[in-house]
Amino acid sequence: MEKKYADIVLPVPLPRLFTYSIPDEFAGTTAPGRRVVVSFGKRRLMSGVVFALHNNAPREYDTKAILSVLDDNEVVTQDQLALWEWIAAYYQCTVGEVYKAALPSGLKLESETRLYLNKDYEEVTDLPPRAYALINYLADNKYCTLDKAAVVTELKNVYPLVKRLIEAGIILVNEEISASYKPKTVQALVLHPKLRSEDALRDFFDSLGRAPKQLELLMTFVSQCGGVDKAIEGQRVLRRQLLAAVDGGSGAVAELIKKEGLAVEDVQVDRLGSFNGKIADVNPLSAVQVQALAEIRAGFEDGKPVLLHGVTSSGKTELYIHLIEETISKGRQALYLLPEIALTTQITNRLRSHFGDKLGVYHSRFSDGERVEVWKDMLTEGRFSVILGVRSSIFLPFRDLGLIIVDEEHDPSFKQYDPAPRYNARDVALLMARRASCNILLGTATPSIESYYHARSGMYHLVELTQRHEGIQLPLIEVVNTQEAKRRKLMQSHFSPRLLELVTKALENKEQVILFQNRRGFAPYLECSVCAWVPRCIHCDVSMTYHKHTESLVCHYCGYTETVRTRCGACGSPSLRTVGFGTQKVEEEIKVLFPEARVGRMDYDTTRGSKGYEKLISSFEKGELDILVGTQMVTKGLDFDRVSLVGILNADSMLNSPDFRAFERGFQMMAQVSGRAGRKNKRGRVVLQTSDPEHPVIRFVVSNEFKGFYEYHIAEREMFRYPPYYRLISLTVKHRDRKILQEASAFLGDVLKSGLGNRVLGPQEPPVSRIRDYFLQKILIKVERTASPSKTKEFIQSCIDQTVSKEPWKYVSVVADVDPM
Repeated sequence: MEKKYADIVLPVPLPRLFTYSIPDEFAGTTAPGRRVVVSFGKRRLMSGVVFALHNNAPREYDTKAILSVLDDNEVVTQDQLALWEWIAAYYQCTVGEVYKAALPSGLKLESETRLYLNKDYEEVTDLPPRAYALINYLADNKYCTLDKAAVVTELKNVYPLVKRLIEAGIILVNEEISASYKPKTVQALVLHPKLRSEDALRDFFDSLGRAPKQLELLMTFVSQCGGVDKAIEGQRVLRRQLLAAVDGGSGAVAELIKKEGLAVEDVQVDRLGSFNGKIADVNPLSAVQVQALAEIRAGFEDGKPVLLHGVTSSGKTELYIHLIEETISKGRQALYLLPEIALTTQITNRLRSHFGDKLGVYHSRFSDGERVEVWKDMLTEGRFSVILGVRSSIFLPFRDLGLIIVDEEHDPSFKQYDPAPRYNARDVALLMARRASCNILLGTATPSIESYYHARSGMYHLVELTQRHEGIQLPLIEVVNTQEAKRRKLMQSHFSPRLLELVTKALENKEQVILFQNRRGFAPYLECSVCAWVPRCIHCDVSMTYHKHTESLVCHYCGYTETVRTRCGACGSPSLRTVGFGTQKVEEEIKVLFPEARVGRMDYDTTRGSKGYEKLISSFEKGELDILVGTQMVTKGLDFDRVSLVGILNADSMLNSPDFRAFERGFQMMAQVSGRAGRKNKRGRVVLQTSDPEHPVIRFVVSNEFKGFYEYHIAEREMFRYPPYYRLISLTVKHRDRKILQEASAFLGDVLKSGLGNRVLGPQEPPVSRIRDYFLQKILIKVERTASPSKTKEFIQSCIDQTVSKEPWKYVSVVADVDPM
């Protein structure tokens, strides 16, 4: 019989698949898309996914055998494997890195280093005291992990001690494969096997005459079973359900178990819950929406992606719901992509009311177990016809995808930055739609320059909604010249008189206010007023942000934190002052100015917990907060009926970034946050504070003129060879030694220029030239749309390989980012 081999995808950043032999015992169960356990390296065990089967033994190395097949059916579909391969090729990473990003952690079995006590070890006299803590623990326990060893010994770095004990023959090491996903179980109660007859049950009831609470509880149990017959047949009742029906019944349950009246069983339950409300019909559309829906369908019939450009509150979501309803009525699935977890709370409630248990939600704030259960449901003919999620949702195993909606398609949060794969979920969704022959709709009030260009050129089908739904007016935007206000000494800290006047009116009218400042923390940095010294991160080339609530300085690049200094680190002066302002400072100052107002803050620091977004949004929605201060999180598609005023505190900071997308991003954020003002019967107001009222982008925001902004900005893109006219590939070269980095990046730049000429810019230091102790150099490559992307990337990769293969530079890291945002 000819020997068979399997190419396995392993979660390692190596540019290849790994071939393993298939033992006869697994010949019938090893198949593409199933997980297997293999040995990788000397001792390490890993789970991988079978990519392909063949009969060709590799020539470079002797194959190892597959150790175990974990699945009876595929966990990753053929379509998914093909998508992984495309993502790896397009975004210049490895299939292993895509695998790590795609599969939920609960489906990735991990090799776990376990330490065992050698029962025959010889005594060693010069061991440190903490070694005995570990030896004693292992004497009382079967094994421990490295993490547990660190806890037992109270050592942050336990590896040197473990290494010494291994070398002394005192402990043994073994790698075992462990799964992080375990089905959720709850305790259920069932009638004890001894009572599975009417006579036995009657006698047991009689024996409880002097235990009224136990008698009450057993009668309730039988009732919840559905009667005596069901109880005798072995009907289960959840323990928590029974205790909820009988006050103070926990002691009685324990006694009934002890007396062998009831028995305990663990029952597997669904983590995802179920919808118990009434399913609402889809709402009727307005005449304008009916026309837009017809135009969208026409675009779908032409086989084109559709760009829905609708102003804020134009009723885009209602169109999405109608399209989803049409799709699932044909037995196909729909994917609704959002850029931020923050947005899922409101839209989940809205979609759930229409689609009930057909809606599945998938994002990183869900527990690992919940994500695994969504994944498994999608692999079968499960209950989910609609998936609502963030960018990672594109990796789910769809059976028959009929519609993809990318809401807020312009948002940079669709782009994954670190780690690889550095993919854009919107662009991957476009590829998925093409491959699956499914419809795709990109929706936004502020299209990306690239998407609007494709729509104008005919690549996409353009549909526009230029008016707000139900006659709601667009907000009135007032521009305040802060430079003039400061000159006349009218500013109260960061608030203009006009903004404070309108906040006062809004609060008097029981209306809500959003204040937008796109910087978290209290202040961007501290500065010595004597010598201008600024505290900087010890690991990064950047000043540290002051967080007043924790009295700490935090690096927003690496997370390094230190307590606030009371004196200058250079001259010793106690005169340290804050420079600039973040959301914490805005929150503190607005509370001083309006002490009766209830103020909340939405930024990364306040929404880290799994329910942080939901609680904050719910509080604001219910009117429990009067003022919401926030970063760009507050700009993204949230709808609040009571918001009548939006304050943009510092428009200049959004326009002065050294980035070719700064004007586009600034316009989008200001237009989006302005759209939060005004709903139903009242026109909203926006106060836009800037030192440059005549800036072209400010003028376009005030007039809500996206087309004018596009025409103004697209000419610059063409002139300076930026997207959509050119593709970009950014290379970040990293090393801990600046001199080695400069030499390697200069060499890489030269070999790239030898083939690509003036398409290569750099190398040069970025504005932040050191992060996490690594010095950085950037190289930007501009590629014509007519050039072959695959050939260009192959050449770039060959240049990278040529650079890092040289002995002095073998530890230099080069990170490729295709289509950087």
